[in-house]
Formats: sequence, structure tokens, C-alpha cells
Amino acid sequence: MLDVRRLRLLRELAHRGTIAAVAEALSFSPSAVSQQLSVLEREAGLPLLERTGRRVRLTAAGQNLVRHADAVLELLERADAELAEARGGLAGALRIGSFPTATRAVVPAALAELARRHPGLEPMVFETDPAAVADGLRAGDLDVALIHAYDFVPAPQEPGLATQPLYREAMYLATPERAAPGGAGESPGGPGQRALLRTHADAPWITATPGTLCHAMTVRACEDAGFVPRIRHQVDEFATVLALVAAGQGVAVVPQLGITAEADPAVVLTRLVMERRTNVAFRSGAAAHPAVAAFDAALRAALPPELSGPGQRP
Repeated sequence: MLDVRRLRLLRELAHRGTIAAVAEALSFSPSAVSQQLSVLEREAGLPLLERTGRRVRLTAAGQNLVRHADAVLELLERADAELAEARGGLAGALRIGSFPTATRAVVPAALAELARRHPGLEPMVFETDPAAVADGLRAGDLDVALIHAYDFVPAPQEPGLATQPLYREAMYLATPERAAPGGAGESPGGPGQRALLRTHADAPWITATPGTLCHAMTVRACEDAGFVPRIRHQVDEFATVLALVAAGQGVAVVPQLGITAEADPAVVLTRLVMERRTNVAFRSGAAAHPAVAAFDAALRAALPPELSGPGQRP
């Protein structure tokens, strides 16, 4: 009989690529991961891994077993959801991943709503970059999370994960007052938006740090407009980005929730036709888990009125 825990390790190896990465993500030693995968090969009765130097890759049998592992783990999530429903009375920890702007503008009201409806739940919020959410969910470090995607940076399909759309928000070009641009474009990547961004092709740009979706969004939008941005500053907090723009340090693309009511009047914000879309993410099969469903419902009940629903334009 195949061991579910070892199947999970095999799936993680298929996703992460190295035993060291699997060990780090799941808090094992590399030797323990290797030993467990060797046991799984003996259980399977044929090789699942091929060693090429210091790396390993899955054999055809290993890849096929990963597909079955996805199905098995999803069924286990559904079973856990049904058991939680049968127990009744939500209680215990709920580990929530969220990115900074949603943590500030959306999550607090949702937690208050969740506490009102389910006082026995103990929500625990971990600020997590969306790029790291999939690993956190698969490893069991998170139960549910908020992730975002942009028009130029769609969210990748992640094995073992499912999502539900939550809201959409507008995007803005932030420029110093003396460098105010013209009008925005008609459609994402359309001629108006490209022309608008090209007016700042020679300006210094402020982006998020490399490896984040926000960084990729700015770079790809500029490339779509026909130039590579000359990046001067790399900052993840949008309030700081806007402060740098106000100081004449460059231009930036910021989402609606990154703009606070205290935005500096020295910053000109021009609406773009790009959007940022936020989804609720969880492990496949966990949509019906009462705690996950309760948090999703609380989020939707507490959404600020200025945010658009998943099917509406901001």
C-alpha cells in the first residue's frame, strides 16, 4: 500500500525540482526526504526517480504517480471538509496568507465579520507574497490565502490548488505633478495605454523587487509599450513608492488599494486600463471546508464598496 505522506513528498519534488528544496519547504532533512522517496520506490516496485549528477528527475512512472497523488490528496481534502462539517461548530486555528495591500484594506474587516459569525475560530494572518502562496498551501503552512494576478502577469496554474475570484481593482500610472501625462488607453495593452507609458520611456521607474508579480507587471507593461524601463528604485510598499514619486524620483504603476486617502497631492494618478484581480486560494478539494468557506463568506461580506466584483470592471 502506498503511503500518502510519501506521495506528498513525490508531488513536491515534481513541483520544486530538487530534494533540497522539498526538505527546506517541509522542514525535513534532505537525507530524510531521500530515504522516504526510496521507500516509496520499493512500495511502487519500480524506479520513480532518475539521478542525473546531483539532481533527480521523475521517470514516466513517477510522473504518472504524481497525477494519482494529486487526485488522492484532493479526495483527502474533501473527506476532511466533510468531517469538519459533521463535527459542527467551527473552532481552532485558521492560517491565512495575504499580501500587504489586502491585509490593510480588506482583511481586518473580514476578520471582524468572521469573529462575529464564528467566535470559536482563531484566524492567524501571515503576510505572504502571492508567488509563495502555492508552496505554503501545499506544505500545510496555510489553509487559505489571497493571491493576485495582473493583465500582463496571469496567475500560473498550480498543481493541488484551486481558486475563486474575489474582486478586481483599477491600476494607475503615478507621476510627479510636473510630469503629468495625457489620457489612458482603451484596453489592456491598447494603443492609448502604450502611448501613455511611452511618454515616460526615458524616465526613471520605481518597481517592486524582482521575483514578485508586481515587478513583472510593470516590466511587461512597459515592454508591451515598446521599451524596457530604466529601474532606479525597487520598493515593495506602495505608500513608499508614492512617496518616492512625490519626491521626483521616478514614475510607477500602482494598484487602487495601494493608494491611501493621504496620497501626496504632488503625485498625479492617471487611470490605466490594466487591472489587478484578487482570488481566494486553497488546496484542491477544500472549497467546502467550513472554515475556508466561512472566511470566503466573511471576505465577500466585508469588501469595501469601491472594489468591483469578479465580473465587473472597476
